[in-house]
Parts: sequence; C-alpha cells; structure tokens
Amino acid sequence: MHQFGSRKVVVIGTGRVGSHAALSLMFNQLVDEIVLLDVNAEAAYAEMVDLKDWTSALNVHVKVRTGTYEDCADARFVIMTAGRHRRPGESRLQMLDGTFQILRGIVDPLKASGFHGICISVSNPADVVAEYLYRELGLPRSHCFGTGTALDTFRMRRAVGNRIALERSQVQAVVMGEHGDSSFIPTSHVFLAGVPLTEYVRMRPEQADLLDFDSISEQVRNAGANIIKGKGATEFGIGATVAKIVSSILHNEKRVIPLSAHLEGEYGERDVSVGVPCLVGEDGIEHIYELELSDAELGALHNSCEIIRGSFATLG
Repeated sequence: MHQFGSRKVVVIGTGRVGSHAALSLMFNQLVDEIVLLDVNAEAAYAEMVDLKDWTSALNVHVKVRTGTYEDCADARFVIMTAGRHRRPGESRLQMLDGTFQILRGIVDPLKASGFHGICISVSNPADVVAEYLYRELGLPRSHCFGTGTALDTFRMRRAVGNRIALERSQVQAVVMGEHGDSSFIPTSHVFLAGVPLTEYVRMRPEQADLLDFDSISEQVRNAGANIIKGKGATEFGIGATVAKIVSSILHNEKRVIPLSAHLEGEYGERDVSVGVPCLVGEDGIEHIYELELSDAELGALHNSCEIIRGSFATLG
C-alpha cells in the first residue's frame, strides 16, 4: 500500500451528501485536510466557508479548502458523491442517466491527476457507479468500492433492536445485494446477542412475530425514500457511514462492513459490484467473506447482480 504523509481527503460533489460526509470526517477528526470539488465552484466555496466556521466554533484543527483535480494526486481518499438528487417516489436505478452524465466529466481528470489512493463511491445507483469507477480508474478492487449496503445494515440493526428492545450493537446481521429494491437480509446469518436467530426465537417465542424479516427488509428498503419524501435528501446517516469506513481504514480496525465490492468469482459472480460483507483495514477491502447462503438467499443475491448488470449494460 502507498504511504502518505498526510490524511488528505478530496470530496467530489459538495451537495448535502458530500458536505455531510466532510462534516462527519471533521467531527471525528479523522483527517488533516479536506478538499472540496464541485462543478458549481460557488457552491463548493460556500460549503468550505461554512465548514470553516464550524471548525472555528468548535476549535477543530482540520484544514478545509476548495481545489482542483490536481489535489487528488496525493490524496489518501477520494469520496465520490457527485450525481443528481433522488426525487420523491424514485428508485435509485432511475437516477442512472443523470448521474452518469455527471460522472463522465469527472473520471478523465481524476485519472489524469495520478490519483492512487482509495476511492469510496457514494453516488447512486451505488452498485452501478462503483462498478463503473472500478473499471474506469484502474485501481485494485481493494481500493475502489462503494458504500453499498452499509447504511442499509445500520438501519436494519436499529429496526431489529427497536422491535425486540435489544441494543442495536447486539444485532449481528448484514444486508446484502443491491443498495436498492432487491436487497435482502440473509437470516441464516442473523445472531441476536450472539445467539442464532432460530435459537433466539425458541427461547423468546413471544418475539417471533416481531422478528418478521420480510417486514424488516421492506422497512429498510423504504427508509431512504421516506426520508427523501419528508426532507428532500438523506445526508446524516450516509455521511456517518463514510466516516465509519474511513476510520476502519485509517485505524486498521479489521471491521466487517457490507460494501459494494467487485466480485471475481465469489458467490459464483463476476464482473459486478454488489453489497457483500468485507473485512476493512489499512489496505481498504482486505477480504471478501463468502457466507454459506441458503438456496433462497443465494438466489436473491444472483437476482440483485442481474439487476445491477442490466442497468450497467444500458450505459453507452
């Protein structure tokens, strides 16, 4: 892995997601320098000034500035949040054309900068964008991936914990597949306070109806759309998710996070990026865990991959 003298991050796209990703990184004081890039230079400058005010008020020493793609050359991370906004009632896949019109103008200058750090893609549709960036940037798959189903997983753990009055950190489970309508929860790998789901339900039969994972999956899939309907965008949760991933890399935490990773035979899939559990450490994705899934769960994963491939194939 390349060694860097500073913890420098370039955030591409300074809308509500990009600005809150930057804020989360600053709040946790994970990085030394944040460079904001946006096609709307005036908006990027305004975000920079506002963030500088935040650092002044809290006496946080993180350098924040606007810049150019040349700043990517020595960046440890590029956080890709550029793309058009998701509208109320719209699926993430429906954002495809608008987002890729924007991304096509970003990839060439990013490559030309000589960037050789870790690219974390947030833009929707998350899995299609992650695969596109992996193919175009020429980075190893350990260094180019999407946030995938990480936020879905955090939402799911909270939902389960709320239903059965259990601290969410005691919910050991992941969401896999597309960051979208075909995501699923592999219930064969759900543990509650360290107890397998089937055994937990045997011990607490009165909670069986609460642990309806079809209902929980639907709740998780609709979470983002409900936030967008109410306030126009999701921002805080995904910003914190980016910070969690960056922290896992910088601190070599060896944390398992479901990310949209390019598969090279895992789960019988190739040439697609999709949400799978990944070991995250100082070199990015250090291992992809290939869970033993039931036939139904494996079918759900294959279905997600086909949906992502189909969307990718529509790109010109």
